[in-house]
Amino acid sequence: MSFFDKLKNGLKKTKNALLKPVNDLFSSYDKVDEDFYEELSDLLIMADVGVESSERIVNELRETLKEKKIKETAPAREEFRAILAGSVGEGAPLELGEGLSVVLVIGVNGVGKTTSIGKIAHVLKEDGKKVMLAAGDTFRAAAAEQLSIWAERNGVPLIRQAEGADPAAVVFDAIAAAKKAGCDVLIVDTAGRLQNKKNLMEELAKINRVIDREAPGCARETLLVLDASTGQNALIQAKEFGKAANITGLVLTKLDGTAKGGIILAVRHELGIPVKFIGVGEGIDDLRPFDAHEFINAFFEDER
Repeated sequence: MSFFDKLKNGLKKTKNALLKPVNDLFSSYDKVDEDFYEELSDLLIMADVGVESSERIVNELRETLKEKKIKETAPAREEFRAILAGSVGEGAPLELGEGLSVVLVIGVNGVGKTTSIGKIAHVLKEDGKKVMLAAGDTFRAAAAEQLSIWAERNGVPLIRQAEGADPAAVVFDAIAAAKKAGCDVLIVDTAGRLQNKKNLMEELAKINRVIDREAPGCARETLLVLDASTGQNALIQAKEFGKAANITGLVLTKLDGTAKGGIILAVRHELGIPVKFIGVGEGIDDLRPFDAHEFINAFFEDER
């Protein structure tokens, strides 16, 4: 099965939670009025699009229909779909440079952080990159073991130290090893704790100082992994992590099997951070770079 087919199947619950009720709403009204806009806003909020994003989408629809002098629901439906497509935003590839690039990956336990690292490594290897992993989340006993399994599965080296070691020391060792081996990308599993943002900020700052010193001028990404099935909780996590780290991209996991896929609209609008990868399954090929056109086609296919 192609990734497009997996994406289409994975979005079924979200489509049923959002598009079917919206289509029913458009069908139940002959003309667009204030009651219609109010019901549409409620449906978007229930699909975890978020209050702020829902208001923006509805207001944009209102202005578009006013400008084009559209009052009937049939053409209004097409305008709504166009606005929804625009709200997803464009995907953005990892910004990798010449020589060694470093990708830091953060996220709370349970969102699929370590698994996502393994799958991103697989994507990069498919693209011909020489990859190394670093087990910088040293405070969770199982993290390094899980990462070791993914490293073996991908056939890539892993740099790790004992549980409780200084994450910055792991990164120091990993950069030295990656440069010696001529690696293109070093992916670092980092902090998964939000309980104390001050400690998190200090840890990430220390890691970044090591990178600045040991790999000056290298291309760098900080990816935040979010579990799409948690809906608005994912948005809250993103905002909190954003206070502690300079997040350059999002990884949305577990889009399959959830009716809360509308969160992709909320995180894109409210955070202004591009979605770089999406996941729709457990397999090694089930996390891929986010393609907005592919996402919208999968979302709207079979909906007329």
